[in-house]
Amino acid sequence: MDSLEATRKDLERLENQLQQLLDTADKLREENHSLHERQATLVSEKANLLTKNDEARSRVEAMIHRLKGLEQS
Repeated sequence: MDSLEATRKDLERLENQLQQLLDTADKLREENHSLHERQATLVSEKANLLTKNDEARSRVEAMIHRLKGLEQS
């Protein structure tokens, strides 16, 4: 194998490696985007659940106060 052939094969190998790196970078970029969207959804869901939890706690506390008021009557 002459020097020119070896250089050509090295360049092909490097080109293949570069393409693999570009493919991996694209895949990771898409995955990162998907994870950011999922995180935003989960943060929103958590906020909604905390709000519902606070509302439920308030209703239960109001019922307890009413029951205590009935006991004292």
